[in-house]
Formats: sequence, C-alpha cells, structure tokens
Amino acid sequence: MRPPHTAKRGFFLPLTTGDSGEHSLIDRIRERAGAPRPDVALGIGDDAAVLETVRGRHDVLTTDSLVEGIHFRLDWTPARALGRKAILVNLSDLAAMGATPRAILLSLCLPPGLPLNEFDELIEGVAAETSAAKCSLVGGNITASPGPLVINVTAIGSAHPRRVLRRSGGKPGDELYVTGAIGAAAAGLEILQTTPASEHTSEFAAACIGRYRVPPSRTAYGRAVAGDRAASACMDLSDGFADAVRQLAGASGTGASVTAKAIPVDDAARTWWTNAGADAVTKAVTGGEDYELLFAVPPKRRRAFAGAMAKAGPIAVTKVGVLTAAVPCVIADGESAVELPPGFRHFSTK
Repeated sequence: MRPPHTAKRGFFLPLTTGDSGEHSLIDRIRERAGAPRPDVALGIGDDAAVLETVRGRHDVLTTDSLVEGIHFRLDWTPARALGRKAILVNLSDLAAMGATPRAILLSLCLPPGLPLNEFDELIEGVAAETSAAKCSLVGGNITASPGPLVINVTAIGSAHPRRVLRRSGGKPGDELYVTGAIGAAAAGLEILQTTPASEHTSEFAAACIGRYRVPPSRTAYGRAVAGDRAASACMDLSDGFADAVRQLAGASGTGASVTAKAIPVDDAARTWWTNAGADAVTKAVTGGEDYELLFAVPPKRRRAFAGAMAKAGPIAVTKVGVLTAAVPCVIADGESAVELPPGFRHFSTK
C-alpha cells in the first residue's frame, strides 16, 4: 500500500506524525490494538487504564526503553520489526519471572518528521506481539520530540506468589541451562555496522540480522518452569550470556563454572565470526540482545525441568555449567579455566 501523501509546492510528500494531532494518532493506535482481554475493565481512551485484580496472584511489572541512535537505527530496522522488538524485550523480563502477560502501556516520543506509514507499521508490530502473547495494549502516552524517536513500554503480568522466579534463588550445585542459541543478534549488529547492504543477503547474514531485529519469545517457557517449581533462579539474556551468569550468581551469593564447549553458539553467528577470524564463543557470551532464558536447576528437579520445557513447546535447552561455592565466575575449556568476561556494559565510553 502506498503511504498517504500531502501536496506541497507542486510536490507530493509523505504525511508525517507532525501533520497529525495527538487525538488522531491515538485513534490510529486504537484501530490497530485489537479487542482487549476480558480482565481489562477500561482501556485506551481514558485518563488511565483499569485492570481487574486477579485473586491469589501478584502483579509483575517491568519497563524498558528503546532510543533511536542508542538501541536502533531506522535504516537498519523496519518500523514493524521495531514495534515487535519493543514488546518482546519487555515480555522477556516477564518470562524470566515466570509471569503471564496481561497488559502493555506504550509511550512514544515522536519526531515530527516520522512518516505516518512508519508510525502505523510500528503500531502494527506492537499489536502483533501483544496479540501473540494474549495481552492487551491498554494505554500510554504520546508526545512530540525534536528527536530522537523514543519508545517506552511497560509490561504488566501476574504470577502465583510462591512461583515467582528470581535471580537470587540459586545454590551451589544447581545446574545452569540456557534456551535456544546465543550470539546471532550480536553478530547481526556487527554485520550491519561493518558491511555494506549488498552483503546482507547471504543466508548467515540474513539470519543474524533477522535475529537482531526481532528477538524470540520465551514467555511460555518461563511460565511453565515457574508453574512446576522446576528452577531455583532465572534471568533473561538481555545484556548477554556472560552478564546473566554473573548477575544470577551474584544475586544468589555463589560463583559459577561454565563449560565453553557446551555453549550453544548460533550456527549463522559462528559462521560470521569464523570468517572474520574472531573467537565465536567469546563473541557470543559477551554480546547482547539474545533474550534467551538462563535457568538454575537443582539436580533433584532436573526431570521436572525437562518436563516443564517439553510442555511449553519444542526448543533446544543446553546444560552449560553449574553454580559453585567459590565466588569467581569462570569459563572452562578442558583443564584450564579463566574468569568469565563481562557482558554488555551500559554507559561505557569504550
């Protein structure tokens, strides 16, 4: 579909968010948001949203922001994919807590030159993932910005009080498991940063870029494991595998030993890094935006954990290490072990 246009001095230019009023943009969001869940008493259109309380459940809340020029570039990520990612990175936090998604609040700081068709596509991406997660977009805020584009999402979920997963529940001897494969998103970002667009169509480059643009959804797995009390601790891999291991171990008051050869590096990412002459394992564990889940599982709950994962759906799950009494977090390769490198660091100037 061709984008809407407006005439100016004999030329036709795409309509932008700056050409639309706040109420018009809210109407466009409402049209695309879909019908709310039955437990949404009041959704988009009032001063605040109203949700029915869920008896015997705790509310679980998280928020995250995506800032243009820091977390994304519009010439690298299509608007629909950006909308999907904004939701999925928040749902990843709920997954790590074992929570069921209920509602989404969306706040947008919009540059006046953002094309209206890109605004629509962004909202369609948001709606696609809220629908897939069976939660509702119930409100938020829109404001003008001189730039950049800022997307802030607050996700609201619920969980049984005694089945909330935390980072702090691990014990020495608990086994570490990670879902899926890691490294593709970090490789995808590197490809976008260092190679021309003509090289982005190879099979491995396209796979990595696709994973950078749209992370996976692991909500069902966190919820299933929490429901069966099959893990002692959990964290999502937003800032990378190494960061998650360090933070989970730190919160649990333990160390960790990770087996280098066991780490499930994505095949496409491994191809990219091998061709570039880089160590794929080091790159994969220090990169970010995997949005997989890291679980600590007591050995006696190993069978329950496997059953919970199978119940949630087919997925590769890999044992990658163990929590230890010794505080350092190390990565072992054969008989040698070195300190686990740090993951992605926010606010770093290096």
